[in-house]
Amino acid sequence: MGTRDTIRTAVRHVVPPAGLTRALAVQAMVYAVGHGLFMAGSAVFFTRALGLAPTQVGLGLSIAAGVSLLGTVPLGALTDRYGAQRVWLVGMFAEAVLFGAYPFVGGFAGFLAVVVALAVVDATTGVARQVYSINVLRPEERVTALAYQRSALNVGFGLGAVISGVVLAVDTMAAYRGMVWFNAVMLLVTAAFVYRLPRVPAATRPTEKTSRLAVLRDRPFMAVSLLCGLLMSHGTLYLVVLPLWVLSHTDAPRTLIAALVLLNTILAVLLQVRASRGADTVAGAGRALRTGGLLIALFCLILPVSALTGGVATVVVLVGAAVVLTLAELVQSAGAWGITSTLPPAAHRGAYVGAFRLGGQFQNLAAPAGLTALGVGTGGWGWLPMAGLFAAAALAAVPMVAWADRRPRLGEAAPPAEQGEVQRSRAAGAMSSATGSGTVDR
Repeated sequence: MGTRDTIRTAVRHVVPPAGLTRALAVQAMVYAVGHGLFMAGSAVFFTRALGLAPTQVGLGLSIAAGVSLLGTVPLGALTDRYGAQRVWLVGMFAEAVLFGAYPFVGGFAGFLAVVVALAVVDATTGVARQVYSINVLRPEERVTALAYQRSALNVGFGLGAVISGVVLAVDTMAAYRGMVWFNAVMLLVTAAFVYRLPRVPAATRPTEKTSRLAVLRDRPFMAVSLLCGLLMSHGTLYLVVLPLWVLSHTDAPRTLIAALVLLNTILAVLLQVRASRGADTVAGAGRALRTGGLLIALFCLILPVSALTGGVATVVVLVGAAVVLTLAELVQSAGAWGITSTLPPAAHRGAYVGAFRLGGQFQNLAAPAGLTALGVGTGGWGWLPMAGLFAAAALAAVPMVAWADRRPRLGEAAPPAEQGEVQRSRAAGAMSSATGSGTVDR
């Protein structure tokens, strides 16, 4: 009986409940199957099918990331203007068309045009997808629903990676083109799911006009965005720095790297919903960010030990460090969802979610080189200041989030009914009264 209850509990934390939460998770998984397939085989597609040099691929992706960074906030404002579901739906169709055109690209100029357009559209749909989930769900459901979506994304990415193995084994131009077109079809299927989701009335727009970049003047919120961006370095640490450390400073077999990636995926699927508990209030989100930062600091202290061990002991240390970093990822992600679910005002939620993503984009630009140089390039001593950096960020998280909560957002005035909803969503843990924050457009 105990085993049966344990299995039932585990399934409940992986399979979302019937209804809107499950529908959102299913569309996430469908999207991730195609996207995971393309990500796993994209490098070979760019070099083999399109005939690009690796340096051209890297330059094109860097330019696309820069354009996406510059456009994140104004593109997020499009969601506020036209509605999250509409922008999300149009974005899915646009991505499908762009991926469908990929195999016909000729030369670097054509590749650059498509990859930049995809980066812009992907940034826009990413904001719209998250804003829709926040708008359509009750405050107490938002973080849990986003956790189920994250779990479903990991399942989809895993399935896509498995399919990519078949494509790479076949190793023909037709297989690589089929891989890209399969992703285009999955995007169209995702668009069909999005179209069938419930409609959400647009938030009441404020009478006074505001700049699309006005959110950048909300200094407390932007400070939280940058803090979360720093804590999002767990992704770079896991996928870039950890493998390089394993190869250059330990005696562990190379195959362990793939096993650690698989371990991360499994733990994310099984534990993401559990890790999101308590992060659905402003105060709870701050505590989740603090816990995530402290776990990253702990990882920075555990990992260097693997350079001093040998054989099985090295593997044990590396697995332990990977588990700690994965837990940091799960908790930090829940904290970030809690922030975007509670602080942004309804009328400017797209702009705020777009601005919040700036922290993560800055991290993507700076962290790979910086953390690799500090952790791997120093031979090991760089992990100590790195641990201090993440510990300091962790300790700053709660007071910084509280500071952002005390300050008014854009369009602070809200209808009484929405103000009451904000107060109810924060009552479970907020230390200060609501001042026109996140509300549901229902």
